[in-house]
Amino acid sequence: MKDGVLEVVTEPNTDLWQRTYYHFRNDNAPCFQFETEEKYFSFTVKTSFEEAKHRFDQCGVIVYMDSENWIKGSIEYENETYQHLGSVVTNNGFSDWATTNIPASVKHMWYRLSRREDDFKIECSLDGVNFNQMRICHFYKGDGAIRFGVYACSPENSSFKALFTDFHLGECRWLKHDGQAPDEN
Repeated sequence: MKDGVLEVVTEPNTDLWQRTYYHFRNDNAPCFQFETEEKYFSFTVKTSFEEAKHRFDQCGVIVYMDSENWIKGSIEYENETYQHLGSVVTNNGFSDWATTNIPASVKHMWYRLSRREDDFKIECSLDGVNFNQMRICHFYKGDGAIRFGVYACSPENSSFKALFTDFHLGECRWLKHDGQAPDEN
C-alpha cells in the first residue's frame, strides 16, 4: 500500500468458489486482510476497477477464515452491457451466490462490511455516503477472531488492476434491531 492506495494486479485463473452447482473448487484469490476479535464494527472501502473487461473479473470485500468458510461482496464483470453486483457466502464448504445486474459502466463501488457477533451485513454505495443493503447473513465461523479485508481475482485467462482506497474501520454502523422480538424457546 502506498499513500493510502492498495493496488492489486490479478493473476489469471484465480477465484474463490466451493462446490455448489458448478461442482468445482477454487481457493487461490489473493486477500489482503486485517484480524480482529472485535464483535461490533464496520469496515468501509472504495474499489476501482477501470480495467476489468473480461468475464468474471472481480474485486470487493471479504471475510476469509479458511477455504471452506468465507463471505465476499463484489462486482463481477460479465460483458460490455452489464455486470453482477453480488455476494457469496460459503459455510462448511458450500458456496451460494446472490446477484443483481448493474450497468457495465459502473467502475467504482464503495462497500461497507459490518459485524454484529457472528452475523454480517454487506452494503454498497456509488457515492460513499448513501449505502444500500446487499446481504445479511450468519457465518458459522464468525465467532471469535476473524480476518476481513479486500480481494481481487480473474477466474478466467485475464488480468486487471484493482485499486482500493478510503479504508475506514470504526464503530458498527449496523444498528441493533429494533422491531420484532426474538422467538422464545
